[in-house]
Amino acid sequence: MNGKWYINKGEHGDVVISTRIRLARNIAKYPFPVRLDAEGRQKVFAEVRKAVQADKSAGFGYIDMSALNRSQAVSLAERHLISPEFAGSNSPGALLLTEDESVSIMVCEEDHIRLQVMQAGLALQEAYARADAIDDALDARLAYAYDARLGYLTQCPTNLGTAMRASVMLHLPALTRCGQISRLAGAVSKLGLIIRGAHGEGSSPKGDLYQLSNQITLGITEKAALDNLQSITLQLVNQERDARKALLENPAESDKVWRALGILQTARLLSGDEFMELVSLVRLGCAAGMLDTPLEKVNELMISMQPATITAAQGRNLTSQQRDAVRAEQVRSALAAG
Repeated sequence: MNGKWYINKGEHGDVVISTRIRLARNIAKYPFPVRLDAEGRQKVFAEVRKAVQADKSAGFGYIDMSALNRSQAVSLAERHLISPEFAGSNSPGALLLTEDESVSIMVCEEDHIRLQVMQAGLALQEAYARADAIDDALDARLAYAYDARLGYLTQCPTNLGTAMRASVMLHLPALTRCGQISRLAGAVSKLGLIIRGAHGEGSSPKGDLYQLSNQITLGITEKAALDNLQSITLQLVNQERDARKALLENPAESDKVWRALGILQTARLLSGDEFMELVSLVRLGCAAGMLDTPLEKVNELMISMQPATITAAQGRNLTSQQRDAVRAEQVRSALAAG
């Protein structure tokens, strides 16, 4: 998986794992995907593919979702390249994806186009600039559905206006252990933001990973939404850092970090839930300077050791125990002592 965007450590990378900008768009001359028949979907696939691949330098590959098995599709969701709903859909869909997986375009998910740009660390302005450039190029070739009063027209009314969702992936182990997440969720909701599990609505925060994103798209500019998210993110970064310092001054808590590393370096079976619990502690120790394992290596493990991603990489069906054994072996190798 060399060369993928998530191997890098970006700005404020001790707390902010990644930044994502997602734009929802529809082609004016076609009905929304829910009203498209199979023939209509194929026409949209062809038009979007032609428009996206017109720029040869961008290097987009094309994936017919119906050609993937379940593990391959779910692996894409585990790597945050598509939504879980898109992975489990029985309707025809397509994905355009750059080699480093930093840009993905879902075709005929909820809207004709779901353009997503991801970067390591806190990089809202940079990710938006890249998404905006791709978006302008596609609009020139496809002609989006747009209304002067309502903004971009989307299948779900909650996306009207900018139709932009900006989010950051946060690692908040100290604030979680201090019982502060519920308080923070209430506070950020008053500021037009929402904090939830790493895979979006309804997902649990495994590995102390949380997604912080904007809720409001209508009656607000992209700049205002990004500035608000940037400001609140930096406040959470400082709160998490302060909480980590206080937490790790307790010998019992710092001991948990070392024990977690020891288990990951020696275990022969690791379930997905146990791995995420332990790797979160190890990442905390790395970020605090207790451990010398690079954060980039830990970040990669948090993605590559997800269940479907392991199965897809093995190229064969695995029992849960076989998958747990593969996970343990690869984690031992990556975190080998000395």
